[in-house]
Amino acid sequence: MHTHTPNGLDLLEARLRQDLSWLELPAKPWMIKKSHEGQSVIDVAIIGAGMAGLTAGTALSLLGLHPVLFDRAPEGYEGPWVTTARMETLRSPKQLTGPALGLPALTFRAWFEAQFGEQAWTELDKIPRTQWMEYLRWYRKVTHLEIRNEHQVLEVLPRADQLVELQVQTPKGLEKIFARRVVIASGRDGLGGPSLPDFASKVPQQRRAHSSDALDYQSLKGKRVGVIGAGASAMDSAATALECGAKSVDMLIRRPDLPRINKGKGAGNPGLTHGHIDLPDEWKWRIRHYINAQQVPPPRGSTLRVSKHANARFNLGCPIDEITINTDGSLAIQTPKGIFELDFLIFATGFKIDWLARPEYAAIAKHLRTWGDRYTHEIGLQDKELQDSPDLGASFELKEKNPGQCPGLERIHVFCYPAALSHGTVSGDIPAISDGAKRLAQGIVSLFYREDIADHFENIKNFSEPEIIGDEWSVAPPPQALEKI
Repeated sequence: MHTHTPNGLDLLEARLRQDLSWLELPAKPWMIKKSHEGQSVIDVAIIGAGMAGLTAGTALSLLGLHPVLFDRAPEGYEGPWVTTARMETLRSPKQLTGPALGLPALTFRAWFEAQFGEQAWTELDKIPRTQWMEYLRWYRKVTHLEIRNEHQVLEVLPRADQLVELQVQTPKGLEKIFARRVVIASGRDGLGGPSLPDFASKVPQQRRAHSSDALDYQSLKGKRVGVIGAGASAMDSAATALECGAKSVDMLIRRPDLPRINKGKGAGNPGLTHGHIDLPDEWKWRIRHYINAQQVPPPRGSTLRVSKHANARFNLGCPIDEITINTDGSLAIQTPKGIFELDFLIFATGFKIDWLARPEYAAIAKHLRTWGDRYTHEIGLQDKELQDSPDLGASFELKEKNPGQCPGLERIHVFCYPAALSHGTVSGDIPAISDGAKRLAQGIVSLFYREDIADHFENIKNFSEPEIIGDEWSVAPPPQALEKI
């Protein structure tokens, strides 16, 4: 256990305030304020107050806007970190600056060293998952964002009058809220939900779960559990089941071997971070498809967390052919390796993009343009995730499939994982989240300024702060008068 340094965070927060003061941040408010139906219109409404929402909100506020974040979770429980995530540590290297937006005092390292010192930082291997959530709670506190917890956005309705209407379920009831722009920052599954194979429907609900479900793993004690998949979430789910006393865990892995190399890590450099958005379509598709097809290996630590249990079994080359239900309700899983008798099945099968699966986006789902609508991929590079990815503009904004059919759609910006094909991985993962948030914020600021240019020009004309007041000089006499002197 690390020794805690008293007052360390107080000193760090003072340093952050000083840094912001030296940098003249946040910028002074400059937006043209709007109202509608007797209420103030929000500059930018952000759906989600997890890591992406916090970073986007802070980037916008540093540029002088006032975003408002809405999250359905209670305060301090935004995102998956202390709810459905089950890894012991983050996969990202500890030194990545993540959501710090170029401010050293806002980094995880600064927060950690302020409390536990440099030696503890040197000894730290990976960041514990729950400690990352503590850091994000602190980040929220020191960035002073307006966050409305236990607010669930039920409907997003773009309009033709430069507004987006939100129907929001709040602790006080249903509210109608107006914003000029909306940013969707609702996480890995924010534009769809769990991806389940067709045969999942054959398994009774009480006998299955997706790895992202809020399942009480203590309920698996003494049971024979199967986990479909071999990625990080599969290992985390398997390990949690074993630690909670599962009788056995069979990992059912379709591939003949586990992937060994994280190709996405090999792609990470400033060139890709800043250059992906400008690549030709075929290169964007080729890179993202290659990384998808190669698959990300599970972390070594997560895999060892499973394999150290004698009752864990790795079944490779083991796709599922058929599932039948035994008379006692248990599952008979038929595979090329034989039949597995199981009591419970966990699908660690990732997520899908499916706007129609999200009732809050029902009004826009059929109008937005996907990559499948705009691009024909090369032969052999079929990829459902890429096909369904939204086709986004330079500021992460949605585009209409048929122009004029959904006025105002471009006022909705996507700042979560499905933006990766258009923008690269700058909106969902720790490494480049600040770069993405700055791109988003600068883009939105530019759009607002262009939209209100007539008002801003009037403000320029009406600006009346004098630099000089008229007593700094005296008027010279005409040249003729000088000749007589």
